[in-house]
Amino acid sequence: MGGSVTSLRQVRHKSVLREYVEAIAFAILLALCIRTFVVQAFKIPSGSMLPTLKIGDHLLVNKFVYGVRLPFAGTMLVPLGTPRPSDVIVFKYPQDPKLDYIKRVVAVAGQTVEVRDKAVYVEGKPLEESHAVHLDDKRLSARVSPRDQFGPVTVPPGKVFVMGDNRDNSYDSRFWGFVDLKDIRGKALFIYWSWDIDQPLLSSGRLGSVRWNRLGSMVH
Repeated sequence: MGGSVTSLRQVRHKSVLREYVEAIAFAILLALCIRTFVVQAFKIPSGSMLPTLKIGDHLLVNKFVYGVRLPFAGTMLVPLGTPRPSDVIVFKYPQDPKLDYIKRVVAVAGQTVEVRDKAVYVEGKPLEESHAVHLDDKRLSARVSPRDQFGPVTVPPGKVFVMGDNRDNSYDSRFWGFVDLKDIRGKALFIYWSWDIDQPLLSSGRLGSVRWNRLGSMVH
């Protein structure tokens, strides 16, 4: 009798342990699927997208919005759309695919883009940009830098032209060219966390540097 009770307890213990292991495995698998196909976290490391995005913002990127890609290979399996002008996207930096960049789409395939004295023109018309800022009054000639005088160029098929909202302090398509659609990871969704990274991580001031008013803000 005692042996039967012990065996029953062992079976129940193994059953509970198996359920825990299966639950953990399922949770890990689900998290990997979500990260691979649906959303991915991204941290803002620079001020090139000010004032839209600040250094220390943490946001979620919608990887599903433009389509479903084959993991690792990046091949598009189910196309659902393409980036539109004004979309804020995360993509592989063309000159070093190991790095992720975040910028705003200014022009798409077939459109002609030009920068004249800092002002952006698409299809010959000035671009209305409530989100863009210029923090440097100097106007550089094209011989010095493409920052303030650029183009015109026409965006080729399968590409987009991107710029940072902080126009005078952004390293973008003006300097290194177009972004290939296959290198786009997704569209910025919303800010889930934000704090001032200049505050030491373990200091009492770090918690006080949390930008509570930015949490949950959609990225436009």
